[in-house]
Amino acid sequence: MGNRATIVLDKSEVDEIEEETGFTPSQIARLYNRFTALDKSGSGSLSRADFLRIPELAINPLGDRIVHSFFKGCPDDQVNFRQFIKVLSIFRPARRNHDPVKNTWQNKLKFAFQMYDLDEDNKVSVDEILTVLQMMVGVNIPDDQLQSIAERTLQENDKDRDGFITLEEFLTAMETSDVDDRLSLRFLS
Repeated sequence: MGNRATIVLDKSEVDEIEEETGFTPSQIARLYNRFTALDKSGSGSLSRADFLRIPELAINPLGDRIVHSFFKGCPDDQVNFRQFIKVLSIFRPARRNHDPVKNTWQNKLKFAFQMYDLDEDNKVSVDEILTVLQMMVGVNIPDDQLQSIAERTLQENDKDRDGFITLEEFLTAMETSDVDDRLSLRFLS
């Protein structure tokens, strides 16, 4: 095992995590094993570089934005297992007959909104929409077309005409979306 730190979750911690996130104990164990596999330093925390070693994030055009979401409120730029699993719980499909914890429709949309809110001022400008569109499509669509899409998106969703899309406006615009399917990952039990 080398110099890897061996940190084991005790039953009370697993119970707390299950209550906070809605993950089952077996899912928590699998995610913990994945977390420790990513923790190359054995420090009990992950850095941005650890996340970017995940192939799916490394090739995702929004990978940096997704990784950034794990580090919100982490002044030391390190994420421990509890922080890691709390962010992942947003992507957990809602269970029937179970009071959702983090994976509500609204929380999934708040997460999506944060992907666009690049300057974290709780509103999305046409420039932020354009930047995210450029991240997603690269050079496949000309900039003038992307600019037009960004402007039309703002125009259609900026209900108070202040030049920004607020979270409330974003939630309204996405009311009929199938966000639970699009922002859910199937975690093995």
